[in-house]
Amino acid sequence: MTQTASSGPAFITPMLAAQAELVGLAGAFAPHDGLHDTAVTQLQLIRASAPAQPLPAMYEPGLVFVVQGRKQAVLGADTLVYDPLHYLLVSVTVLPQGQILEASARKPYLCIRLNLDPRELGSLLLQARPPETQTAGAPRGLRVARTSAPLADAMLRLLRLLETPDDVAVLAPLALREIYWRVLTGELGPQLRELAVAGSHAQRIARAVDLLKRRYAEPVRIEEVAEAVHMSPSTLHHHFKQATSMSPLQYQKHLRLHHARRLMLTTGLDAAAAGHEVGYESASQFSREYRRLFGAPPKAEIRQVRGALRAVG
Repeated sequence: MTQTASSGPAFITPMLAAQAELVGLAGAFAPHDGLHDTAVTQLQLIRASAPAQPLPAMYEPGLVFVVQGRKQAVLGADTLVYDPLHYLLVSVTVLPQGQILEASARKPYLCIRLNLDPRELGSLLLQARPPETQTAGAPRGLRVARTSAPLADAMLRLLRLLETPDDVAVLAPLALREIYWRVLTGELGPQLRELAVAGSHAQRIARAVDLLKRRYAEPVRIEEVAEAVHMSPSTLHHHFKQATSMSPLQYQKHLRLHHARRLMLTTGLDAAAAGHEVGYESASQFSREYRRLFGAPPKAEIRQVRGALRAVG
Protein backbone atom coordinates (compact mmCIF):
# COMPACT_ATOMS: atom_id res chain seq x y z
CA MET A 1 0.00 0.00 0.00
CA THR A 2 1.40 3.41 -0.99
CA GLN A 3 0.42 6.39 1.14
CA THR A 4 0.25 9.90 -0.29
CA ALA A 5 -2.27 12.67 0.18
CA SER A 6 -4.09 14.30 -2.69
CA SER A 7 -3.45 17.99 -3.25
CA GLY A 8 -4.84 20.29 -5.90
CA PRO A 9 -3.72 23.66 -7.27
CA ALA A 10 -5.69 25.57 -4.62
CA PHE A 11 -3.51 23.98 -1.98
CA ILE A 12 -0.21 24.31 -3.83
CA THR A 13 -0.43 28.07 -4.57
CA PRO A 14 -0.28 29.48 -0.98
CA MET A 15 2.54 27.04 -0.16
CA LEU A 16 4.98 28.17 -2.86
CA ALA A 17 6.37 31.25 -1.12
CA ALA A 18 6.78 29.44 2.19
CA GLN A 19 8.43 26.48 0.47
CA ALA A 20 10.91 28.73 -1.35
CA GLU A 21 11.93 30.40 1.90
CA LEU A 22 12.20 27.05 3.68
CA VAL A 23 14.51 25.80 0.91
CA GLY A 24 16.72 28.87 1.29
CA LEU A 25 16.97 28.56 5.07
CA ALA A 26 17.49 24.79 5.11
CA GLY A 27 20.16 25.07 2.42
CA ALA A 28 21.97 27.84 4.28
CA PHE A 29 22.11 25.96 7.59
CA ALA A 30 22.86 22.57 5.95
CA PRO A 31 25.60 23.70 3.54
CA HIS A 32 26.92 20.22 2.73
CA ASP A 33 25.62 16.67 2.62
CA GLY A 34 24.86 14.96 5.91
CA LEU A 35 23.04 15.53 9.19
CA HIS A 36 23.30 18.99 10.79
CA ASP A 37 22.46 19.98 14.36
CA THR A 38 21.11 23.50 14.89
CA ALA A 39 20.72 26.12 17.60
CA VAL A 40 17.26 24.62 18.26
CA THR A 41 18.01 21.43 20.19
CA GLN A 42 15.01 19.51 18.81
CA LEU A 43 15.72 20.51 15.19
CA GLN A 44 18.08 18.82 12.75
CA LEU A 45 18.59 19.40 9.04
CA ILE A 46 19.51 16.76 6.44
CA ARG A 47 21.00 17.36 3.00
CA ALA A 48 21.81 14.95 0.14
CA SER A 49 23.01 15.83 -3.36
CA ALA A 50 22.09 12.61 -5.17
CA PRO A 51 19.42 9.90 -5.13
CA ALA A 52 20.29 6.73 -3.24
CA GLN A 53 19.61 3.03 -3.42
CA PRO A 54 17.12 1.56 -0.92
CA LEU A 55 18.91 0.92 2.36
CA PRO A 56 17.79 -0.36 5.77
CA ALA A 57 17.51 2.62 8.09
CA MET A 58 16.61 3.49 11.67
CA TYR A 59 13.94 6.17 12.09
CA GLU A 60 13.66 7.63 15.61
CA PRO A 61 10.38 9.17 16.87
CA GLY A 62 9.81 12.60 15.39
CA LEU A 63 8.31 14.71 12.63
CA VAL A 64 10.01 14.81 9.23
CA PHE A 65 9.37 17.60 6.72
CA VAL A 66 10.96 17.49 3.26
CA VAL A 67 11.37 21.00 1.84
CA GLN A 68 13.05 19.97 -1.42
CA GLY A 69 13.34 16.60 -3.20
CA ARG A 70 11.46 13.41 -2.42
CA LYS A 71 12.02 10.30 -0.31
CA GLN A 72 10.22 7.07 0.42
CA ALA A 73 10.21 4.64 3.31
CA VAL A 74 9.04 1.03 3.04
CA LEU A 75 7.77 -0.55 6.27
CA GLY A 76 6.31 -4.00 5.81
CA ALA A 77 3.63 -3.76 3.13
CA ASP A 78 3.44 0.06 3.33
CA THR A 79 5.32 2.41 1.00
CA LEU A 80 5.22 6.00 2.22
CA VAL A 81 6.32 8.83 -0.08
CA TYR A 82 7.00 12.24 1.43
CA ASP A 83 7.92 15.48 -0.30
CA PRO A 84 7.39 19.24 0.15
CA LEU A 85 3.62 18.70 0.32
CA HIS A 86 3.64 15.82 2.80
CA TYR A 87 5.21 15.23 6.20
CA LEU A 88 6.09 12.02 8.03
CA LEU A 89 5.18 11.13 11.61
CA VAL A 90 7.49 8.57 13.24
CA SER A 91 5.68 7.49 16.40
CA VAL A 92 8.10 4.75 17.53
CA THR A 93 11.61 3.74 16.50
CA VAL A 94 11.18 1.72 13.29
CA LEU A 95 13.58 0.03 10.89
CA PRO A 96 12.28 0.63 7.35
CA GLN A 97 13.97 0.63 3.95
CA GLY A 98 14.67 4.28 3.18
CA GLN A 99 15.44 5.76 -0.23
CA ILE A 100 16.00 9.30 -1.48
CA LEU A 101 14.19 9.45 -4.82
CA GLU A 102 14.88 13.02 -6.00
CA ALA A 103 18.07 14.98 -5.32
CA SER A 104 20.83 16.66 -7.32
CA ALA A 105 23.77 18.98 -6.76
CA ARG A 106 21.69 21.87 -8.11
CA LYS A 107 18.53 20.94 -6.18
CA PRO A 108 19.62 18.84 -3.20
CA TYR A 109 17.29 16.86 -1.00
CA LEU A 110 16.62 19.06 2.06
CA CYS A 111 14.81 17.78 5.10
CA ILE A 112 13.80 19.09 8.53
CA ARG A 113 13.59 16.66 11.44
CA LEU A 114 11.98 17.48 14.80
CA ASN A 115 12.19 15.34 17.91
CA LEU A 116 8.92 14.71 19.75
CA ASP A 117 8.48 15.92 23.34
CA PRO A 118 5.94 13.65 25.12
CA ARG A 119 5.57 16.11 28.02
CA GLU A 120 4.66 18.95 25.67
CA LEU A 121 2.23 16.68 23.85
CA GLY A 122 0.65 15.72 27.17
CA SER A 123 0.20 19.38 28.05
CA LEU A 124 -1.45 20.10 24.70
CA LEU A 125 -3.83 17.16 25.08
CA LEU A 126 -5.50 18.96 27.97
CA GLN A 127 -6.58 21.67 25.53
CA ALA A 128 -7.46 19.51 22.50
CA ARG A 129 -10.94 18.20 21.72
CA PRO A 130 -11.36 14.43 22.13
CA PRO A 131 -10.92 12.61 18.81
CA GLU A 132 -14.02 11.58 16.89
CA THR A 133 -12.49 8.16 16.22
CA GLN A 134 -10.14 6.04 18.30
CA THR A 135 -7.11 4.22 16.90
CA ALA A 136 -7.29 0.43 17.12
CA GLY A 137 -4.30 -0.70 19.16
CA ALA A 138 -0.80 0.65 18.64
CA PRO A 139 -0.69 2.90 15.54
CA ARG A 140 1.67 2.14 12.68
CA GLY A 141 5.10 3.52 13.47
CA LEU A 142 5.23 5.51 10.21
CA ARG A 143 2.41 7.62 8.80
CA VAL A 144 2.33 10.32 6.14
CA ALA A 145 -0.10 13.22 5.75
CA ARG A 146 -0.51 16.42 3.77
CA THR A 147 1.28 19.49 5.13
CA SER A 148 -1.26 22.23 5.78
CA ALA A 149 -0.51 25.90 5.16
CA PRO A 150 -0.63 26.75 8.91
CA LEU A 151 1.78 23.89 9.66
CA ALA A 152 4.19 25.04 6.95
CA ASP A 153 3.98 28.60 8.29
CA ALA A 154 4.86 27.43 11.81
CA MET A 155 7.81 25.46 10.44
CA LEU A 156 9.00 28.53 8.57
CA ARG A 157 8.91 30.69 11.70
CA LEU A 158 10.94 28.05 13.55
CA LEU A 159 13.62 27.99 10.85
CA ARG A 160 13.77 31.78 10.72
CA LEU A 161 14.94 31.68 14.34
CA LEU A 162 18.20 30.10 13.16
CA GLU A 163 19.07 33.53 11.75
CA THR A 164 18.55 35.16 15.18
CA PRO A 165 20.01 32.70 17.71
CA ASP A 166 19.49 35.11 20.61
CA ASP A 167 15.72 34.62 20.12
CA VAL A 168 15.84 30.81 20.16
CA ALA A 169 15.54 30.24 23.92
CA VAL A 170 12.34 32.31 24.17
CA LEU A 171 10.62 31.85 20.81
CA ALA A 172 11.56 28.31 19.70
CA PRO A 173 9.39 26.64 22.39
CA LEU A 174 6.41 28.67 21.14
CA ALA A 175 6.98 27.66 17.51
CA LEU A 176 7.50 24.01 18.48
CA ARG A 177 4.33 24.06 20.55
CA GLU A 178 2.37 25.38 17.57
CA ILE A 179 3.84 22.71 15.28
CA TYR A 180 2.83 19.96 17.71
CA TRP A 181 -0.63 21.55 17.98
CA ARG A 182 -1.09 21.68 14.19
CA VAL A 183 -0.20 17.98 13.93
CA LEU A 184 -2.26 17.03 16.98
CA THR A 185 -5.37 18.72 15.53
CA GLY A 186 -4.72 17.47 11.99
CA GLU A 187 -5.02 14.24 10.06
CA LEU A 188 -2.47 12.36 12.18
CA GLY A 189 -3.72 13.73 15.49
CA PRO A 190 -5.14 10.39 16.74
CA GLN A 191 -1.77 8.67 16.19
CA LEU A 192 0.14 11.46 17.93
CA ARG A 193 -2.38 11.53 20.77
CA GLU A 194 -1.79 7.86 21.52
CA LEU A 195 1.85 8.57 22.35
CA ALA A 196 0.89 10.89 25.20
CA VAL A 197 -1.95 8.85 26.74
CA ALA A 198 -0.75 6.97 29.82
CA GLY A 199 -1.21 3.22 29.51
CA SER A 200 -2.09 3.29 25.80
CA HIS A 201 -0.95 0.48 23.53
CA ALA A 202 1.32 2.99 21.78
CA GLN A 203 3.08 3.90 25.04
CA ARG A 204 3.50 0.25 25.99
CA ILE A 205 4.99 -0.63 22.62
CA ALA A 206 7.30 2.38 22.91
CA ARG A 207 8.48 1.05 26.27
CA ALA A 208 9.04 -2.40 24.75
CA VAL A 209 11.08 -0.81 21.97
CA ASP A 210 13.14 1.14 24.53
CA LEU A 211 13.85 -2.07 26.46
CA LEU A 212 15.04 -3.84 23.30
CA LYS A 213 17.18 -0.84 22.34
CA ARG A 214 18.86 -0.85 25.75
CA ARG A 215 19.43 -4.60 25.74
CA TYR A 216 19.88 -5.34 22.05
CA ALA A 217 23.11 -7.31 22.68
CA GLU A 218 21.57 -9.56 25.37
CA PRO A 219 19.37 -12.65 25.06
CA VAL A 220 15.84 -11.42 25.78
CA ARG A 221 12.68 -13.55 25.95
CA ILE A 222 9.40 -12.14 24.68
CA GLU A 223 7.78 -13.17 27.99
CA GLU A 224 10.22 -10.89 29.81
CA VAL A 225 9.43 -7.95 27.53
CA ALA A 226 5.69 -8.57 27.86
CA GLU A 227 5.88 -8.60 31.64
CA ALA A 228 7.87 -5.36 31.67
CA VAL A 229 5.16 -3.52 29.68
CA HIS A 230 2.18 -5.25 31.34
CA MET A 231 0.94 -7.13 28.28
CA SER A 232 0.50 -10.80 27.52
CA PRO A 233 3.09 -12.24 25.10
CA SER A 234 0.46 -12.73 22.39
CA THR A 235 -0.90 -9.17 22.79
CA LEU A 236 2.62 -7.74 22.76
CA HIS A 237 3.50 -9.70 19.62
CA HIS A 238 0.34 -8.49 17.83
CA HIS A 239 0.65 -4.79 18.68
CA PHE A 240 4.44 -4.72 18.29
CA LYS A 241 4.15 -6.10 14.77
CA GLN A 242 1.29 -3.70 14.02
CA ALA A 243 3.53 -0.75 14.97
CA THR A 244 6.90 -1.88 13.58
CA SER A 245 6.04 -4.58 10.98
CA MET A 246 8.35 -6.99 12.89
CA SER A 247 8.13 -9.36 15.82
CA PRO A 248 10.04 -8.23 18.94
CA LEU A 249 12.81 -10.79 18.40
CA GLN A 250 13.17 -9.95 14.70
CA TYR A 251 13.33 -6.28 15.68
CA GLN A 252 16.09 -7.01 18.18
CA LYS A 253 18.09 -8.87 15.53
CA HIS A 254 17.84 -5.92 13.16
CA LEU A 255 18.89 -3.57 15.95
CA ARG A 256 22.01 -5.69 16.49
CA LEU A 257 22.91 -5.53 12.82
CA HIS A 258 22.38 -1.75 12.66
CA HIS A 259 24.58 -1.22 15.72
CA ALA A 260 27.28 -3.51 14.32
CA ARG A 261 27.25 -1.54 11.08
CA ARG A 262 27.62 1.71 13.00
CA LEU A 263 30.56 0.28 14.97
CA MET A 264 32.34 -0.78 11.79
CA LEU A 265 31.79 2.62 10.18
CA THR A 266 32.72 4.79 13.15
CA THR A 267 35.34 2.79 15.07
CA GLY A 268 36.96 0.63 12.39
CA LEU A 269 36.11 -2.67 14.08
CA ASP A 270 36.28 -5.67 11.78
CA ALA A 271 33.20 -7.81 11.17
CA ALA A 272 34.07 -10.52 13.69
CA ALA A 273 34.70 -8.02 16.50
CA ALA A 274 31.58 -5.96 15.68
CA GLY A 275 29.41 -9.06 15.55
CA HIS A 276 30.73 -10.22 18.92
CA GLU A 277 30.20 -6.75 20.40
CA VAL A 278 26.48 -6.81 19.56
CA GLY A 279 25.85 -10.32 20.83
CA TYR A 280 26.69 -12.74 18.00
CA GLU A 281 28.65 -15.83 19.06
CA SER A 282 29.09 -17.06 15.48
CA ALA A 283 30.93 -14.84 12.99
CA SER A 284 29.50 -16.81 10.06
CA GLN A 285 25.93 -16.34 11.33
CA PHE A 286 26.58 -12.61 11.74
CA SER A 287 27.92 -12.37 8.20
CA ARG A 288 24.94 -14.28 6.75
CA GLU A 289 22.36 -12.17 8.55
CA TYR A 290 24.20 -8.93 7.76
CA ARG A 291 24.26 -9.80 4.07
CA ARG A 292 20.56 -10.68 4.15
CA LEU A 293 19.69 -7.26 5.60
CA PHE A 294 22.18 -4.93 3.90
CA GLY A 295 22.66 -6.80 0.60
CA ALA A 296 26.40 -7.51 0.88
CA PRO A 297 28.86 -9.09 3.35
CA PRO A 298 30.02 -6.72 6.11
CA LYS A 299 33.48 -5.90 4.73
CA ALA A 300 32.24 -5.26 1.20
CA GLU A 301 29.20 -3.24 2.30
CA ILE A 302 31.22 -1.01 4.62
CA ARG A 303 33.74 -0.42 1.83
CA GLN A 304 30.89 0.63 -0.48
CA VAL A 305 29.48 3.06 2.11
CA ARG A 306 32.86 4.66 2.76
CA GLY A 307 33.44 5.03 -0.98
CA ALA A 308 30.06 6.73 -1.37
CA LEU A 309 30.82 9.09 1.54
CA ARG A 310 34.16 10.05 -0.01
CA ALA A 311 32.45 10.70 -3.35
CA VAL A 312 30.03 13.25 -1.85
CA GLY A 313 32.52 14.70 0.63
